[in-house]
Amino acid sequence: MNAMLSKDGGSLLYEQVSNIVREKIYAKEWGVGEPIPSEHELMDMLGLSRGTVKKGIQALVDEGLLVTQRGRGTFVAQPLMARPSSTRLLSFAESMDKNDIPYVTHVIEHRVEPAGEMCANMLDIDCGTPYLYLTRVRSVHGRPAMFIESHLNLVACPGLDKADFQLESLFAAVERTSGLPVGESEVTYSACVAGKARGMWLQCDEHAPVLNMDQLVCLEDGTPFEWGSVWLPANRCVISSKTIRESR
Repeated sequence: MNAMLSKDGGSLLYEQVSNIVREKIYAKEWGVGEPIPSEHELMDMLGLSRGTVKKGIQALVDEGLLVTQRGRGTFVAQPLMARPSSTRLLSFAESMDKNDIPYVTHVIEHRVEPAGEMCANMLDIDCGTPYLYLTRVRSVHGRPAMFIESHLNLVACPGLDKADFQLESLFAAVERTSGLPVGESEVTYSACVAGKARGMWLQCDEHAPVLNMDQLVCLEDGTPFEWGSVWLPANRCVISSKTIRESR
């Protein structure tokens, strides 16, 4: 048996194949968009049957780390989208438009309900005041790239609940209904597991890692209009940033 494989029986052989290939990718030996060795090459490298190698590779395809192209081979997957992080506030829709990434938005839930204490406090409205609860899934190339959950201030944005969010971006609808530009946001990032409901909408395992962005977004006058979360599958999206070192 190949030295890269464990003989102690602690994990199944196909899982070890997945781990070996995953480590090559994480170590950047096999780069994004590049082909990995063929099944026959991996069979020779690892001394395993085709069925075992095939199952290990398929697990990484299901994980989203690899993509198979018929007649061409298997490649290290490109993220579905890259989100630039900067001092300029852009919605995800604006970021995707700016980078020419085609996407489709599906509205999952859209309901007006009275605000509880926490929601009222975050949106700076009275308890019991109607607000809009909105959830959406945004897909790229037919695969869910994010699940967006928003609590929206109808006092600041009257008529926002009448917007068609499958056609109009949230920021555009907010600026139209409030009469004010979007101002600033506060965002907190955390790593989580998807959970059953979000795993279903993101088409990933409920135990799969996701990046959660909790955010409070305000109008130019400081009025909060959105309190919510964006859930990003860890293997489909990246957040990039560009920084400049200050002179000493």
